[in-house]
Amino acid sequence: MTPIMSKSDAAALVAAARIRRGLTWAEIAKELGAPLVWTTAALLGQHPMTREQAARACAFLGLEDEVAESLQLQPSRGSAPEVMSDPTVYRFVEALSVYGPALKELIHEEFGDGIMSAINFQVDISRRPDPDGDRVVVTFDGKFLDYKW
Repeated sequence: MTPIMSKSDAAALVAAARIRRGLTWAEIAKELGAPLVWTTAALLGQHPMTREQAARACAFLGLEDEVAESLQLQPSRGSAPEVMSDPTVYRFVEALSVYGPALKELIHEEFGDGIMSAINFQVDISRRPDPDGDRVVVTFDGKFLDYKW
């Protein structure tokens, strides 16, 4: 029996198929009927997909059943050090390193003692035109969870 393909190998095949077919992540998300950021993260190995989602994604991308099998696995979430040092990813790390303590204080001031859930969570990304250069707008939308004894 052959082992199940790793999520990183499946992600590499997904990325190659997307590029070779000239597809955008938005087109794939639309085909799956799922949110753009979630779909992209799932296909890159950060969320498990249902059997139906994985089969549909692989059919759309022309990928084998072995990839669909991998896409259904529970992930080990997080990124490898080389991904975290990518300039785009690193800017998010840098922004949270600088603004994270202030955001924490402001969340506590507004909501009380608790956290923003990253489980019941949505992320949106958009472009806002600006005369000094277009702006990247990223919205994190998470449910507030009180710390209760």
